[in-house]
Amino acid sequence: MPEPGLVEDYHPATASQRHFPASIELWDETLRDGEQAPGVHFSPEEKLRIAELLSDIGVGVVNAGIPVVSREEAEAVRRVAHAGLKTKVLAAARTVPRDVEAVVDSGVTHIAIFVAASEVHLRYKLKMTQEEVLAASLASVRRAKEAGLHTAFVTEDTVRAPFDFVERLYTAVQDAGADRLVVADTVGIMTPLTFRWYLTEFVRRVRPKDLSVHCHNDFGLATANTITAVECGARAPHVCVNGLGERAGNAALEEVVLGLESLYGVRTGVDTRRLFELSRLVEELSGVPIGVNKALVGYNAFSHEAGIHTHGILANTLTYEPLQPGAIGRERQLILGKHTGRAAVVEKLKERGATASDPILAQLLERIKLEGEARSKDELRRFLDEYRSIFERPGLSDAEFWAMVEAAGIRTVTA
Repeated sequence: MPEPGLVEDYHPATASQRHFPASIELWDETLRDGEQAPGVHFSPEEKLRIAELLSDIGVGVVNAGIPVVSREEAEAVRRVAHAGLKTKVLAAARTVPRDVEAVVDSGVTHIAIFVAASEVHLRYKLKMTQEEVLAASLASVRRAKEAGLHTAFVTEDTVRAPFDFVERLYTAVQDAGADRLVVADTVGIMTPLTFRWYLTEFVRRVRPKDLSVHCHNDFGLATANTITAVECGARAPHVCVNGLGERAGNAALEEVVLGLESLYGVRTGVDTRRLFELSRLVEELSGVPIGVNKALVGYNAFSHEAGIHTHGILANTLTYEPLQPGAIGRERQLILGKHTGRAAVVEKLKERGATASDPILAQLLERIKLEGEARSKDELRRFLDEYRSIFERPGLSDAEFWAMVEAAGIRTVTA
């Protein structure tokens, strides 16, 4: 029998469906879309710290933000743009002249110009016709190219827009000089098979010089859809550290990188050994805890308690781990509790050079199980109550808001 490997190689059966680009340029959105997660705010100093680490580990493009939003945001974008980073620094703008000028003035080399495309967005949000959107898009792209910026063009809600309009709009902006075209699944409705069809049709109709995608995670499919897009030739997938972003977030940087590197052997240029360091930094600065069972960077991702699993891991880590934890800067944890088996206790004793007879091991194991089952959950419940009070209603409280209203002299009517 051959030596077992990392994964069973089923890839040749689907090779004809994959058209990986010659190179990958990760486009990180943590400082823009990630910051738009409810309750998240990065100061200019914090944005720079995150951008420096993203640059150091090999991320190709960093979206520093939307400089027209506020003075602080403009300052943050300028700081990142002038920090001498190896990564390409990008800022975003609506198809509005003052937005584009704010990006031009910020000192970045790259711009992402975005506008909505679907009928629901045009009718209820923008209150614009398709022709008005087309005209504003062309004017914005031409101004950005005139200023010497590498220009990406993005539509919100691309996949719910009429395809004929999508084809006409993207073809026109590419002819006007747009360097990169970004397809967005803004409310996360794509499935991998549907997205494969959509992108194949988009490439056939539009023939983009450089394709990118922006996927949201409303149905938990952002990473799968993003990797599918790379299989379809998308060279610059959008990602956010820890999957931060609006609502349920975006495709997680660490998941997309390790999915491509470990499952397909596609090199991303990222130093994966520093991914956990990056994840912890964003957790700290965003204030959004990493999910305990979050893929790869969650605290349980390389933790084992069940006796069967622990025994397998100690025999060969591939039994219950698809990759070595050190590959992303993690360490394996053997957890002692109700489900602990003999092998974990023996391994734990080795940490201090100790051994025990079988009867002593049995007694010790029984005490561990009893203690694990008897532990009170009161402390955990208190923590969960506090956690919920913070994250069910992030941002300013109602009391803070109404105090501001009162201070502004606005008269209100109480029920």
